Amino acid sequence: MGHSRWLVVAAVLLSMAGCEPGGGDAASERGSHPFPSKVVATTGMAGDLARRVLGDAASVEVLMGPGVDPHLYKPTRDDMAKILRADLVVSNGLLLEGKMGDLLGRQRSGVALGSLLPPSELLLSSGDDGEPDPHIWMDPLLWALAAERFAEALAADHPEAREALTRRAADYAEELRALHAWSREAISTVPEARRVLITSHDAFGYLGRAYGVRVEGIQGVSTDSEPGLRRILELVDLVVRQQVPVVFVETSVPRRSVEALIEGARARGHQLAVGGELFSDALGPADRWEGSVAGMLDHNMTVIVRGLGGTAPERGWRGRLGAAASTAKSPPVDGAPESGRDHVERP
Repeated sequence: MGHSRWLVVAAVLLSMAGCEPGGGDAASERGSHPFPSKVVATTGMAGDLARRVLGDAASVEVLMGPGVDPHLYKPTRDDMAKILRADLVVSNGLLLEGKMGDLLGRQRSGVALGSLLPPSELLLSSGDDGEPDPHIWMDPLLWALAAERFAEALAADHPEAREALTRRAADYAEELRALHAWSREAISTVPEARRVLITSHDAFGYLGRAYGVRVEGIQGVSTDSEPGLRRILELVDLVVRQQVPVVFVETSVPRRSVEALIEGARARGHQLAVGGELFSDALGPADRWEGSVAGMLDHNMTVIVRGLGGTAPERGWRGRLGAAASTAKSPPVDGAPESGRDHVERP
């Protein structure tokens, strides 16, 4: 099965009837099959959403841990066995798990979260392929919508659990919407001219759309390619012309492209600093706040705002961030800050 076909896997959950030996005809009736208890999620972001919506009734195992790049990840034999034996597989979709496409296409039952979102809300990559940008969790409102749609899809097969699923999804969405409101306030402390975010790869487009930030990645939407000299030179011109003070590295992407950009700017007489380390395609450690989607986004916004010269608490939105959120804060710029762009209203 090609990548383009598995994008739309499971807009609603497939029936799990008859998957185990001894399953009778009665088990195939809508709403009568067991609630999924053994769940596999491809990424930490998908796992966080699944755990919050499914609750304690399900055990959720994540295949890709902190620092793992899903664009390049190759499934192991153990991964294959886990996916094929799971009651439910939750993936991001939209080609994020590029090398897992065929395997995910063979799963018994699964949901690709990206396929649950309205196509009009998806950004297209800047490349020639025109595929949707898969980094949907970078917009907390969009990720909240994915959680609510995920709960609806589960409830369609498990009406007896609808109330609990809806409640947990609503709690998760409320947390993300509160984080979004704080993020808008935080980014408003950065003067509009300085809202330029340069990162290792183009993973922050949804963040840019949500908060009125110009986003430039050294690599494209996928890390499965090397940045060209032309791209490096384009960004050197940009940082020198606009006197961009910092560039940001990512936890799941090697730093060599960022180092090349810093060297190029230095050759032009411009000192470009590292403003901090961002989470892009993987969460932080599971035992820390940054190991959740809300914590990841809190960390990112805190580091970005402080790195660009704005004002944000060193420990972030709720004071829960670790020391990694302390950045080489660039000097503030005089002038009244502009407010961020209004976010599109979600259905």
